[in-house]
Amino acid sequence: MYYIQHMTFGAYIRDQREARRSADKAFSLRQVAQRIGVEPAYLSKVEREEVAPPSEATIRKLAAELDEDVDVLLAMAGKVSSDLQAIIRTRPRLFAEVLRQLRECPDDAILRVVREVRDGDW
Repeated sequence: MYYIQHMTFGAYIRDQREARRSADKAFSLRQVAQRIGVEPAYLSKVEREEVAPPSEATIRKLAAELDEDVDVLLAMAGKVSSDLQAIIRTRPRLFAEVLRQLRECPDDAILRVVREVRDGDW
């Protein structure tokens, strides 16, 4: 995760696509762009950080194409998925406070809280 946190969205997409292209020519910029429904020139500009990251829908297609976690890619692009936005809008103050309180917690503590809530052990 350290690697991802210190890369820009475009650079990360380019690295992941190029890594797959080395083993499979179907991951050329042109072919990936075609499969996700954008122009190759646009995808190239995204990868070179010449334009802002694409829409949520396009990021979802990229995540599926590159076998990446959509939430990670959305976060790297400075976006929050629409389903999470809907959840947050139901109780914005409460969810904001929860996130702020969990900001400094280690991953294992957050996962423990999630399991307790999911399993009803609270």
